[in-house]
Amino acid sequence: MDSLALKLVVVDLAGTTVDYGSCAPAGVFVDLFRRHGITARMEDARAPMGLQKREHILTMASLPGIASQWQAVNGRACTSEDIDLLYKEFVTLQLDSLPNYSDLIPGTLQAVTEFHKRKLKVAATTGYNQDMMEIVLKNSAARGFVPDFAVCADDVSVGRPAPWMIYATMEKAGVYPPACVLNVGDTLADVSSGRNAGVWSVGVAATGNMAAANYNEWQTLPEFEKEQRLAAAREKMLANGAHYVVSGISDCVALIDEINARLAAGERP
Repeated sequence: MDSLALKLVVVDLAGTTVDYGSCAPAGVFVDLFRRHGITARMEDARAPMGLQKREHILTMASLPGIASQWQAVNGRACTSEDIDLLYKEFVTLQLDSLPNYSDLIPGTLQAVTEFHKRKLKVAATTGYNQDMMEIVLKNSAARGFVPDFAVCADDVSVGRPAPWMIYATMEKAGVYPPACVLNVGDTLADVSSGRNAGVWSVGVAATGNMAAANYNEWQTLPEFEKEQRLAAAREKMLANGAHYVVSGISDCVALIDEINARLAAGERP
């Protein structure tokens, strides 16, 4: 039997390939609750990042600080119907904001070019819904980033941390077994979905949700603070099961030969 090798790279969108710092969704979640008299911290918005967006809102609404505020403002606990209405409002706000967060993360085009040179297919996954994903992909295409396949949370029964979006990209690409797949994302949910799918799971520490800074903010941070944020991100992602933690997607190119060597030696994710 021939030894296995990587055939597919699955990449997240916001925070991994576009929107340095994953700022588009984070800011909208804070604004959404503010519109209802609730003060949500940016940390509250970032903690569930990577989930399908309704699940993200539900997770935030369940936090003790937000739940108590909701009770005080509305005289009752937040209901499933409230979550539905919040999600509907979120969709409108997010669709309006996405065109402002369309820049590619540095290194994305070069990484995708290298993946293709090595005969790897590239698929994108996202916790955005179909309409949101289409806006992101349209703007990304104008900047040169066009994944071979794309799957969003609407395309599967349950989003991350379930493995279904990764499996859907594998089916579209005609790639199996899972050991031939590399999943790359900037959230703990990304890491978990990769592990749940049985693929190689890589966490991105600097360019997305974990470091929580847009490109200009990151460039102006003192080096010691960068190191602290990266160390904290690395610790959390490794504890969550990441096989590797890198600063950004461009660092994944160097992993290909190493993972293929591990596969040839009989190792599996």
